[in-house]
Amino acid sequence: MKYTTITFAILASLVLLASTASTPSSAADDTKVKAATNQVDSGAKKIGSGNLGEGVPETAKGIGKTVEEGAKYTGEKFKEAGKAAEPEANRTGRSIRDGAVSFGNSVKNFFTRLFGS
Repeated sequence: MKYTTITFAILASLVLLASTASTPSSAADDTKVKAATNQVDSGAKKIGSGNLGEGVPETAKGIGKTVEEGAKYTGEKFKEAGKAAEPEANRTGRSIRDGAVSFGNSVKNFFTRLFGS
């Protein structure tokens, strides 16, 4: 049980650190995620040194905070990505609309020439 908890805490910390390190820096604040990850590390170290009474609750609280803050951080990143993609999506939408209008005019002109006077 002891090694399973330590292993889980270390893996969770590594995954979160790797995911936050590989993302480009932006307005989203990852300091709370890092603080929660540090709490997991601190609790795991206490467990490793034999202090289970303090280490297990601290690790559990740190994992909970890491999940919570990680979800908030991810939501902020998605929101920023959506805002960044918005101008390109608008341009693409206009291009599709313009293409459809042009195609419609071409079909209209074809039939007008074919059946017109």
